[in-house]
Order: sequence, then structure tokens, then C-alpha cells
Amino acid sequence: MQPTLQNDDLNLEAAVASIRPQLVEFLSHRPDWLLAASQRFLPMAVLSSWAGVADRREKVSVLLDLLEKAGHATWKQFAQCLCMECDLPLEMEILLMSSAGEGNSTQKQEVHTDTSDQSSVPRGPSRGLILLWVDLNPEEEWRIFQRNWAVGFATVGSWGLTRRRRSSSPISDRDAKQQRLDSAEKYRRLLVDSVCKRYGSRRAAGAAAQEPAQPLAFSQAFVNLVLRQSKASRLKERADKPREDVPSAPEPEECVDTAVRVSDLFGSVVRSGATKVIFLFGKPGTGKTVLMHRICQKWAEGVLHQFLFTFLFEFRQLNLLKRKLTLKELLFDLFLQPEDSSDAVFQHLLENAQRILIIFDGLDEFAGNMDVSSSSKGSSNRSSSMSISELFAELCHGNLLPGCTVLVTSRPKRLPDFLINTVDLLAEVWGFDHEKVEEYVSHYFRHHSFREQAIAHLKNNTKLLSMCQIPALCYVVCICLEYWLLKHQTSVELPQTMTQFYIKMLLIFINKQQGGHAGDEEAQLNSNKKAILGLCDLALKGLEAKKLVFYVGDIPEHVKEFASLHGLLTVFEVKTNSARPETGYAFVHLSLQEFFAALCLMISKNVDKSHLKRKLSLKSKWTLRNEAKTEFMESFHIFLSGLSSKECRTFLMLLAEQSEAWVQDKQDVILQSLKKLAATQLTGPKVIELCHCTFETQGLQVAQHIGSLLNFKYEFKNFRLTPLDMSALVFVINSGQDVTRLDFAGCPLDTGCLEMLASCRNVEHLSFRSRRFGDDFAAALSKSLGGMGSLRKLEVTGGSITAVGLTDVVRALSHCLQLEEINLQDNRVQNPNVKTVMELFSRMEKLKKIDLSKNNLSLSAVLLLAKEVTVCQNATELRVRKDTVMIYFSGTSGKVPRSLDLWEPNKECATPARHLRLCLQACGLSSKHAEEIVSILQSYPHLSEVDLSDNKLGDEGCSFLLENLSWISVSKQLNLSHNLLSVNGLYSLLKAVNSCQKVVEVEVSLYHNTAVLRFTEDGEFASPPPGREESLYPTDDQRDDKENQTPAPSKKIRLTDCRFQASDLEKLCAVLKECGSISELDLSSNYLGDEGLAQLLQFLPNLKMLRSLKLNNNQISLSSVFCLAQSLCTLEHIETMDLSLGRMQVVHLTFGDRIRLKRTSRWRSCFLVHPKHVTNGQCFRLRDCMVGPEDVTRLCQILTQCAQLTEIDLSGNALSDQSIERLLSFLPYLCQLTLLSIRNNTFSPCCAVLFANSINLCERIRRVEVRSSQNAFLHLRTSMQSQKASCRLTDCAIGQRQIEKLCRVLEQHGWLAELDLSRNQLGDEGLRFLLDHLHRVPVACSLNLSHNGISQHGVLHLVNAFSTSGNTTEVLVSLCSKATLIIKLTSREDPRKILRLTECSFQPEHLEKLWLVLENCTSLTECISSNNNVTVDAAEGLLRSLSKTPGPLKISIEEPWVCKLRVRSLLELAVQAHGNITAITLYCICKP
Repeated sequence: MQPTLQNDDLNLEAAVASIRPQLVEFLSHRPDWLLAASQRFLPMAVLSSWAGVADRREKVSVLLDLLEKAGHATWKQFAQCLCMECDLPLEMEILLMSSAGEGNSTQKQEVHTDTSDQSSVPRGPSRGLILLWVDLNPEEEWRIFQRNWAVGFATVGSWGLTRRRRSSSPISDRDAKQQRLDSAEKYRRLLVDSVCKRYGSRRAAGAAAQEPAQPLAFSQAFVNLVLRQSKASRLKERADKPREDVPSAPEPEECVDTAVRVSDLFGSVVRSGATKVIFLFGKPGTGKTVLMHRICQKWAEGVLHQFLFTFLFEFRQLNLLKRKLTLKELLFDLFLQPEDSSDAVFQHLLENAQRILIIFDGLDEFAGNMDVSSSSKGSSNRSSSMSISELFAELCHGNLLPGCTVLVTSRPKRLPDFLINTVDLLAEVWGFDHEKVEEYVSHYFRHHSFREQAIAHLKNNTKLLSMCQIPALCYVVCICLEYWLLKHQTSVELPQTMTQFYIKMLLIFINKQQGGHAGDEEAQLNSNKKAILGLCDLALKGLEAKKLVFYVGDIPEHVKEFASLHGLLTVFEVKTNSARPETGYAFVHLSLQEFFAALCLMISKNVDKSHLKRKLSLKSKWTLRNEAKTEFMESFHIFLSGLSSKECRTFLMLLAEQSEAWVQDKQDVILQSLKKLAATQLTGPKVIELCHCTFETQGLQVAQHIGSLLNFKYEFKNFRLTPLDMSALVFVINSGQDVTRLDFAGCPLDTGCLEMLASCRNVEHLSFRSRRFGDDFAAALSKSLGGMGSLRKLEVTGGSITAVGLTDVVRALSHCLQLEEINLQDNRVQNPNVKTVMELFSRMEKLKKIDLSKNNLSLSAVLLLAKEVTVCQNATELRVRKDTVMIYFSGTSGKVPRSLDLWEPNKECATPARHLRLCLQACGLSSKHAEEIVSILQSYPHLSEVDLSDNKLGDEGCSFLLENLSWISVSKQLNLSHNLLSVNGLYSLLKAVNSCQKVVEVEVSLYHNTAVLRFTEDGEFASPPPGREESLYPTDDQRDDKENQTPAPSKKIRLTDCRFQASDLEKLCAVLKECGSISELDLSSNYLGDEGLAQLLQFLPNLKMLRSLKLNNNQISLSSVFCLAQSLCTLEHIETMDLSLGRMQVVHLTFGDRIRLKRTSRWRSCFLVHPKHVTNGQCFRLRDCMVGPEDVTRLCQILTQCAQLTEIDLSGNALSDQSIERLLSFLPYLCQLTLLSIRNNTFSPCCAVLFANSINLCERIRRVEVRSSQNAFLHLRTSMQSQKASCRLTDCAIGQRQIEKLCRVLEQHGWLAELDLSRNQLGDEGLRFLLDHLHRVPVACSLNLSHNGISQHGVLHLVNAFSTSGNTTEVLVSLCSKATLIIKLTSREDPRKILRLTECSFQPEHLEKLWLVLENCTSLTECISSNNNVTVDAAEGLLRSLSKTPGPLKISIEEPWVCKLRVRSLLELAVQAHGNITAITLYCICKP
């Protein structure tokens, strides 16, 4: 124990520190008194610093600090003055006066007392409560505690009379206080004694004799439990997000759990008057209830000196209450009644609520409704009667005992809403770890010679060790292990499952009670069968009725005797009122009651299969918000599953007195139900529970079936898994046939879990995500990875692994030769041992990818990593961008390249070179790192791509890198984008490019901060094959010296958005001139303007290999268009010129090849002195440019000078009719032109006629097309030979006004082959006018007048013209939706004359006129009528009108009325009408 303090200074300082918050709050309401009192003890100079503080509490705190700094004597006098002049709360008075002694403000002499007889508060050990052994025996601790407490109150009596001199408080008030104090002290002594009797090691003789043996008494041992604390604030944030796989615990990714001691739970208890709620949750059997008893015991021993009173309530007993209670009744009637003055004691409790601890154990066992609404703070009446739920809620809210500490325990489940909002501290009871298991087992077997053997047996059996981490199971295992070691020293055969352990424990208890030699197990069971069956029935009825506490009348005498004898039931006092308490019984653990309840279902003859199916369900570790409260069956389904195993069949047969078949039928029901559950949608906790059930069955076939169904469901999020959980999970996975994936996100896992995972053989993908996982986790994981033979991918992300942990993991993984991918992103590696790590990676033959992103790697670590990657034989790519760090490997020890294009040419059998890609983006590289970067790049001869973008190399760093470019081997590209490159740096870049022949493309944009260099593959530098033409490079004066050198590859240079102006061109052109091998030059999006463009056109002859030039968006005007057009004449090697002055300006020139023949020898002259220009003609395209007639004239004058111009495209230029007319007038002078295109230009009908007239202007025109009044195309012949032309003016709105002009145009051209006027607006009058002038057209052509609004009258006029015209050979008319009208004209004599009329909707009057017209058409050879409303009578008229035709005549009539019945009549009519008719076609449409 900590020695009693002997120094007054320390006593006073400790006393004030313990009540500092309350003292500041008290004095903040008395600023005037405090200032006056301070002036007595402190000089004004010191007090001057207090004036600038505005906050009241801050002022008080500053003054207290000044008084404390003034010295102990001053501070002591102030404390005495404070006690004498102010009416302090009783607790503060006791604490200050017992520390400062008596006196007043005028006393100069300190009053000394014997410190050996005085203490400020009852003191106990300051060490941890359950994490350390108690050094002194309980009797000695109790004496010290009582002596300190008595001395403290004796001191109060010594100064009590002195305080009578105060005028602020009457004598009667102080007497009342003293009386309350005495009563409270008496009650406290009584409370301590009661707690010691209930939970302490000093039990009364009578009580000890009456109580049954407990499984784990404090007199034996108490082994430390593992507690993990979380931040309870996350409970409030998750209150509205209930999920079954998210417990009522904080989000583990955002608040990492920390190990705590029990003393730490109360160490932060504040004295500000606010109630503190502590919530402890833990799985069944982890020792929560025993821990609460231990806390009460240590409080009674004086260890928890911050609490004056402690109360413990168990919810399983509170379930028995049927009435409402007041707070006073809860504390006194249900826990301990004061011997006298209960009102005074209760008042003292209210006044000292801040030093009261109230424990509520087993919230999960409460059968009532906890979702109650609490009243607002301060409005609750302490004398009001409330339900247990309401009392509990009001205490947690701080409405009944403001400032008290409430400690609540529960299994993991959904918390009530009010508790979610009030919990201040949250912690989980984990049970035992390996060390605690060994400590417990060592103490359990302390009297046995085989203690070390027992410990070794557990250490060597990981499954048993995982069970023992649950204290309740650890006790059961020790019982069984002790039994076997006593019976069989050399051979130990322990059960495999929890169910089997419980069965074995029961048998051992029976066997021990009968001396260990009273026959075999069958005989022992038979002799106790009645009692066991009664105990099973009691357990099941209790669970179904939500009853955990039983009275004497609930239990048959023989059952009570059996259970008490074997320690299966515990006995205790039950208080429901102030009357005499009753005796209550409960199973020693809820899990034991569940075991016997499950056993009852399996052996009861009254439970059929359907009832058994209903009882088996997977109970969640916690429930959803909208679920009703479930029964107390946390482990019930696990025991049911365990009882369905073959190993339990004999045991069940003996108890049930049934055949093996009867028992097996019941077991099969459980097994089949488990298989069906595996096929349903299961959350993570339910998957674990199903694995537990499967493990309990110990059935391999069942495990295989369930494992196959769960293969894609192993994702666990935000709940803790124990080693026992992991053991069950591994059992199911290993039983399956397929490999699977395991994903643990936010799940706390201890070392035991990872040890269990080491035996998991069928895991292909293993993933961990939690900030909890640090180096210790990495070290433990490293030990487990070696046994996972199927592992292909490992992820440990979002953790706290440092460089040390990384090395451990990689060292272990280097032996996992089958591993392909490792993901360690979002950890805390920072500065790894790169050389060691990369060396280990190189040993992994199948490794493909490593992810070290979000690890805060330093720049030096990144550069070192880049250096080591070049050395690593199987590394193929390093990708770094900000926090992203990824390394790729070949996956086959470098024997196979990453892509097929990396093979060396002409070396089919040679091992291909490993090509490496380095990406160091946004790493903070500057010019000072340039030398190191160059060194790294030069160290490896096969770089495929280097990306240094988004750094700060600047002009200096980039220039240094580019100067060394010739000594760096890059096969694809170098990216220097976003590196603060300026115009001067750009010039340096171009100069460096000129000296490096491997560069084939440069792409730079200063506006977009891009700078990319692309390189040719190494094979392109080989000498060209014989006979190959080579470029005209270098210049003539260098030709002789360079004759035998390999020609440089052509380069593409794109300098877009670089802010170049005309003034920059001189320097730019000088740099470009040095690189004569430029094939593409792009200077788009600069500011060259007209002046710059003119300068550049003068420079173009120097770029002899140029194939493409782009000058888009350079702010040029129409004058530049004329300048560019002129260049078509001066630069004959231009092939196409695309220009646009629209919103996006376009200037794109392409150039043809200029080649020369290769020299045959150095001394022989060239076969070709001058370059040969190879071209297929020139094309000029001008779009989106507003040009007027004068501009068109000027442009055409320039273009006529271009001898090679073959195509002109003037689309989208809004050309007027006048501009079109001038353009067409220049057609005869464009001798090589083959196509004139004008798209997206609105043409008037007159303009369409102008296009038609072009056939008269230029004899080379072979086709004129004008479509939809917007698109026009003129196709020209290359020769002047006479050929027929065609004219298609479709959908051009040509009407009667334009038809006359068109006819005059047609009259002038004698070689028209086709005239298409379809989809215009001729109408009947336009048709009439056109037909009247057809005889003037001396050519044979096809005339298309479809879709021109022609009616039946127009058709009659057409037939009339057809009859009288000698050059019209065929007419096709259809007035249906097709609106077809086609006329064929011929210039020579043609005996054929054909008339086709279809669906013309003729009326009788139209038909009469038509027959009259046809009478005059004596040359008609074929007449076809289809669906023209021709009746039988009309047909007779048609035949009569055609009877005068002298020659052969074919008549076709298609009408609905034609059928077989009238064929004969029609034939007779035809013969009578015209005996020379040779054919009549009948289309019969016969209706049924």
C-alpha cells in the first residue's frame, strides 16, 4: 500500500487539487469576498495581473494560483479564512479544515496537529484495482481505512466549536450537519461491512457455512481482465444508423481502442456536478459480473477513495420488482437499510452525490422496456415513485443524483436511446489474453504437481487456448483438464467443443461428489437423471418466461439439492421491499442455464421436430432498432448445435431413455436447419454464429456444405472477433473445397485470432482494415502467414504499421512464394528500410503488385525506392503520385516481359530485356534533385517510360535532365509536365531535343503546363534496308560528311498555348532550323497574328521534311487567308490547306513528300539533282469565314495561279448570290479543279439556277448538285472532251418564276444527260411551262419532277404532251405518297412509247379526258394502269380509245374489281374492242 502522507503541504495541496473545480465554481459567485480576502494576503502589485481577466471563473482560477504561489503559510491562512467566513458545502469544509487545521485570518502561528492521527480523506492503495495483486491482507487494509476515516471525522469535532463564532450560520444548523455527518458515517460503516460480507474475502462464518461453493471465489484468486476503452461520443453519431453488423460501440476506424485499468475508468471522474455514465460491455463469460463484485470489494477495502458510497444492483433481480420505487427505496430497501435516521442519511447522499458510485450489472438481462423518455434535467421529484426503467434513466441523465457515477454492464446489444446520449466512457471487457490464461491456470493448479504440464497442454492446443480466453470457459476447461490429469497422467483427451466441455463438467461434478469411484458414467447419470431432467426443465421454462432468478417454491427440492451440491445454482438474498429479504436462486452463469435449456429440448419427448426447428435461429450479438427485445438466448443455438454432434449421441440416449434412431432424428433436424440458414442473407455476426454452430457439430460433411454456401460471405465489419470466433471460422473454411476471401474491416483482433488464422489453408485473399493494427499486429501477422498456402493477395490498410512492422511483414511474405499482390496503403511507414524490403520482394517469384500508398513516405525514401527498383530483377514499374506509391512486378521473376512489344528484334531465343516504367509525380522534386534523378535514370538501360510531372524542377532542373538525355535510355516517353517550365526553358528543351536523335515527338503547352517527350523504339535506329529511300537530310553542304550515317527519325513538335507572339518567331525559328527533320509542327493557340503567320510562311522552305503544320487559334484575319492562299502557288509541296475563321480558328497545312534517289557511292553523282515533288494535287478549304463578293474575286484571282489546285471547299461562308456568280465565273480558269464544294450555305432558288448555268460556263463540268438549298457540289472533268452532264437541283424551292430561266439554261446545253428537279415547287403551271419548252431541248435525258405538287390536271397535260411529243419515250406518274413523276426524253427515233399511271385517284371526268387524249396517241406501245379508280365501264372506254393504235399494244390494268368471274367478259370485250390485242394482264384480287 501507498504510505500515509506525512507532510502538511502535500495534504493541503492534494485536498485543494481534489476539489479545485467545485471551489472555483463556489467562489465565482462571491467575487467581492474573494477580492477582499486576497488583498489581505497578496500585495497590490501581484493583484494587478488579475484585472485583465474577463471571465469570472478564470478570475477565480488566477487568484487561486497567485495565492498558491505566495507560499504554504499564505495558502493555509487563506484556506482557514475561507472555512471560517463562508458557508462552504460540508464536504469541502471537512476536506479543507482537516488539511489546513483551525485558525482565523488574524492568526500568524500555524496550528500543528499530529499528522499520524489525521488524514484528509479515507485513503487506500493508489495502484490499479484488478490489474495488480493487493500487497496487504484485507484485515490490515480495513484497519488502516477505519483509522484514517475516524481520524478525519475526529478532526471535524475539534474545530466544530470554533466555527460557532460565525455570524452567518446558527448553531442549530451546524448541529444538524454534525448529526447528518454522524448518521452518514454510521451508514457508511454498515455499507462497507455489508459489501465485505457479500463480495469480500472476509465472510461471516454463518454465511460461509450456508452458501454453496462458488466456481471462482475471491479467496482463491482474481486474475486481471483485459479492458479496452473507446470514445463514447461515437455512440451518439451512430444512434440513427442501426445495423446488425455494427454494435453499440464507436466507429473503430475513427477512435482506436486503448487498454485501460479499472482504476482508469474512475480516474477521470469530474467534480463539476455532472453525472458520469460508464458503460462496460462484453461477450458472455468474460467476467463482467465478477468484475463488479471485485470493484465493490476493493471499494470496501478503501482503494476507491473518491467514492464514499457504493451500491450494486443486478438487473436479473430488478426483474422481480412489480411496483414503482422512489430513489430512497431503491438505495435502502433493495440494497441496505440504515439502522436509523434514514432521512438524514438520504439527505447526506443527495448533498454528496459526486462521491457516490451506483453499479447496474447485466442490462441485457433486464426483461422490461428500457426505451423510456426522461424528464428534463432538474424537474424530477426525488420523492416520486417510478419504474426501474425510469429510475435508471433519471440516474443516467443526472436528474436524481446530479454528479454521481453510474456504472453499467451488458452483453453487446442495442443500447436504449437515453443511454446512447448519456454515456461518457465506453469500454469492452475482453476477458483473458494469453498471459492472463497462463496466470489463471497457474493459480488453479497451484497445489498440483502437474501444474506445468497443464499449462504446456493448453499452450500446445490453440483451440483450447482460444476457449480459455473467455474466463467462464477457462474455468470449465481447467475442471476437465484437472480431472484428466488426475486420472490419466500420460494421456489427456479433452473435449473439442464448448458443448462437450459442459457435458464433461457435469459428469465430473457428479463423479467428484460420488468419490470418483461410484461406477461408470451411465450409472451415475441414471442415479441423477431425475434431478438433471428437473434442472433442464427449470432452465427452459426460465428462459421462455425471461426469468433468471428463481424462488424456493420454483425449484423442486431434489433439483435444488442436486444443483446446490454440484455448484450449478448460486443462492443469494432477494430484496423487493423493506421487509425481510427472500432467498433467490440462479444458475451460476446464464450460459449454463442456456445449456440445460438446450438439453431439455433435445431429450424431451414433448418437443417435436417442428418445435425444434422454430427454436433454432441465429441470434444477433445486438438487435436492430426496430426489433422487439429477444429472449435471453445468446448461446442457446450453439448448445443445440453442439448437442447434435455424434459425440453427444450416447449422452442424449441415456438421459432421454430413447433409441439411437430417435436421438439421431432430432439431431438431423438441427443439422438440416443449419444448412438452410447458410443459404440465407447473413450479416457478419450471424456468419460467425453459424460457424460456431457448425464447429459445435464437428460434422465434416455439414461443414463442407455450409462452407460452400458461405464462400462469398466472409466480410466482417466493425465488431470484435475472439480467438474462439476465429477458430470456428477457420474450421468451416478449411472444410470447404474452394479458396475464399476474408475481409476484416474495423474488427479488433488480438494475437490469438491471428494465431488461429495461421492454420487457415483455403484463403486466397486476406484483408485487414483498422487503425488499431500497428507493428505488434504486423509482427503477430507475420508469424501466421507462413501456413496460409493458398494466399494470393494480402491487404493491411488503414492501419498504424511503421517501417519496423513493414519489414516484419515483408520478411514473412518473402517465404510466401505464391503471393501475387500486397496492399499496405494508409499506414504510417514513412521511412522504410528500402534496400532490405526490395531485396525481399525480389525473392517472391509470383509477385505482381505492391501498394504503399498513403504512408507519408519522405522524398528521400521515394528516391531510394526508385534507385532500388532499378536494381530489383522482377520490378517493372514504380508509380508514385503524392501519397500514391505502387510497385509492379513481372510476376515470374523477370522471365516474362510486361508486354509483347518489349521483345528484342531478331532474337527469338534470347531472354527479353526487362523494361521499367518510373513515375515520380507530385513528389516535390526540385532542381537540386536533378543530378540524383539523372543518376537513377542512367543506371538502368531499359526504361520504357519516365514520368516526372507535377514537380518543381523548373528550367534549371529540366535543362540538366535534358542535357543528359542522350545517355538515358527511354523507349517510350518522358513526361516533364507541371514543372514550372518557362519560355526560356522551352528553348533549352528544343535544343536538347535537336541533339538527341531518339526523340520523335515533343508536346509542350505552357498554359496547360504540359511537356512530354516521346522516343522511338531502339529498333528504329537500325540502318534502313537496301533500296529504301532516305530523307533529304542533312543539308547539301553536309551531305558528303553524313552520307554513310543513319538518317535521323522525323520529329513531331507541338508547341501549343505557349504565348508565342510574332516577336518570338525569330528565336523560335532559329531553334527549329537546327532540327531539319521536323515532320509535324503545331503552333496552335498562340498569339502569332497576321504578322507572325507571314514570317512563318517564309520560314517553311527550311523545314524540308515537314508533313503537317497547324496554326489554329492564332488570331489571324482575312488578310492571312489571302496570304495562305498565295502560298499554295509559291509552295508547291503543300497538299491540303484547311482554314477556318470561326469561333475556333483553324489553319492546317499538309505537305507532300520530297524525295531524292539514294547515292550509290561516294564518288558518283546523284541521279536526281533537285528534289522531286510527289503530290496528287492541292486542296483548299475555307470554312466559317464571312467573305463578300470582292473577297471572293480576290481569292479566286489568287487560286487561279495555283497550277495544282484540284479541290476547293468553301463551306459555311455565307456566300451571297453575287459571290456565287463571281466564283462560278472563275471556273474556266481553274484548269486542274475537279471538285468545288459549298456546304452549309443557304442558296436562293435563283442561285440554284446559277449553279445549273455553270454547265454553260465551263465545259469540264460533268455534274452539278444542289441539295436542300444548302449544299452544292460541282464535279469537273480533267479534260475538255465533250461528255454529257447531269444537273440535280433537289429541294431548292424552284417555282414558276425560276423555271423560265432554267429552261433558257437548258436550251443552251446540248449534252444534258439528267435533270433532277424533284422536291421543288413547280406545280401544274410550272410543269405546263416546262413541257411546252421540252421540244426545244435537243438532247436525250431523264427528267425527274417528283414531289412537285402535281395534280390530276397536271397529269392530263403531261399525257397530252406525251402524246404529241416525238422525243418523249416514257412517262411514269404516281400521285400517292411517293409522288413520282419521271419523263424520259430521247433525241433519236425510238419505237417504244410507254405510259405508266399509278394511284392517280382519277375521277370519272378525269378518265373521260384521259381516254380522249389517248385516242390521239397512235404510237403508244404499252399502257399500264394501277389503282386509278378505273371501273369496268371505264376499262371498256380505255379499250375503245386505244383501238385505233395501229401497232402492237400492251395494256395492264390493276384494280380491285378484277376477279376470275369477269375474266371471260373482259376478254370478250378486248376482242370486240381491238382484235389485234396480243396480251391482257389481269391482277385478280378475290375476296373470300
